[in-house]
Amino acid sequence: MPHDVKGGFPVFIRSFGHGPEPAVLLHCALAHSKIWTPLATLLSDRLSMTAPDMPSHGRSAPWDHRGDLHDQVTTVARDCLGDGGHVIGHSFGATVALRVAIEEPDKVRSLTLIEPVFFAAARDSDEAVFQDYLDSAQAFGAALEQEDWATAAADFFRVWGDGRPWEALSEKEQMQSSAQMPFILETQPCLIDDAHGLLEPGRLEGITCPTRLIRGANSVPVIAAIHKTLSQRIPGAVDVAVADAGHMVPITHPDRVAGLIGDLIGG
Repeated sequence: MPHDVKGGFPVFIRSFGHGPEPAVLLHCALAHSKIWTPLATLLSDRLSMTAPDMPSHGRSAPWDHRGDLHDQVTTVARDCLGDGGHVIGHSFGATVALRVAIEEPDKVRSLTLIEPVFFAAARDSDEAVFQDYLDSAQAFGAALEQEDWATAAADFFRVWGDGRPWEALSEKEQMQSSAQMPFILETQPCLIDDAHGLLEPGRLEGITCPTRLIRGANSVPVIAAIHKTLSQRIPGAVDVAVADAGHMVPITHPDRVAGLIGDLIGG
């Protein structure tokens, strides 16, 4: 599949499904659009899905620091959405999905947020859990600031990876993860400090589409706190915890997640 220009940036676009309803799939950091394959296959008769690779991920162009990273990825997602459709995001991709729903409420038919790493939201529902997360992430943050990318990648993978120990990754996988840490560094103002004001009064409340939050029951506590804030403020939002799952729940439990999405989109 060829590269395309979305939001003014050259990205690789993967397509899934042949269903009557359009959808956009937004992957997590350090991944790529292909990871959606098992989940998208289960939804292929319901949705026609567009899945971009984020800058510096998969087969998209390297991020060139042309501006604010979250602005750029949101613009790519908005371009992929076009005239409207369902929006499904995981982890960092879910924070982008959330922003698209805030800024384009008339175009988003349903919103699925899978473990959005919008840490700033946790403060509103559980200050202690938010602070515990910041304390636990101090070494990770220091490694990012010092551009010690390998140390940062090992710490990131320990908390947000697929369950394998860092040492089990191949040398190529470790190098690829380390090379993407500058991308992670640029996400911090949005995720921790809410640099784009997504939590400002009325913004979450302005989301008008059916919304479901999906998380792994075994994820780190800050995720449940994030979900609590979002589910309390987004009208009609429902929070679901998938048993025996962690942060990578759409990859490890595609059947369960596909069922929840199918229920949400109806039809």
